[in-house]
Amino acid sequence: MKKPNLALLAVFAALPLSGCISFGAKPPPRLMSLTATTPLTAGPAITSADNRAVAVAPLSAIPQLATQRVLVTDGPTAVAYLKGGLWASQPTLLFRSLLAETITVRTGRVVPDPRLLAIQPDTRLSGQLSAFGLDGPGMAVVVTFDGTIAHSGGSSIQSRRFSARVPVASEQPDVVAGALNQAANQVAGEVADWIGR
Repeated sequence: MKKPNLALLAVFAALPLSGCISFGAKPPPRLMSLTATTPLTAGPAITSADNRAVAVAPLSAIPQLATQRVLVTDGPTAVAYLKGGLWASQPTLLFRSLLAETITVRTGRVVPDPRLLAIQPDTRLSGQLSAFGLDGPGMAVVVTFDGTIAHSGGSSIQSRRFSARVPVASEQPDVVAGALNQAANQVAGEVADWIGR
């Protein structure tokens, strides 16, 4: 009895799988990110006492924003994601970095990395992103941040909502990214002014 050609069998066995295996959608040519309108420049060290430093905690977000995809709202209950738009990281991480840089530039107060547990700033900022995407029917991007400030040894906390809306001329990813960057910088600046010097 003639033995089957094992190499040939392996090739035929693999053929059906090639049509089933997928490693996800092809990523867009460029990823979206946030940059500070007034970035921190290289120069002398910024020095402040521990009680003047500001801790910016890792931020939370509504479930729809727990992704690198760009949220598009279509009315009060319908959501989708922008075709061809993808963040370089989750919006909470990008916005936290923008907040930290903006607070340092506008207030002159040090914002240490949250992993530096030995540093315990007196002022602690936390919060949630409840909007960070495109309002489809309104043709505008919306960034909404609910911030909370607490102080070491204090008996009260402060909470405040910040929101910015920037119109867009189209739903092209580059246009949406630029508008979201503008709105995010506006909100970050208002948060920094709220914290103060």
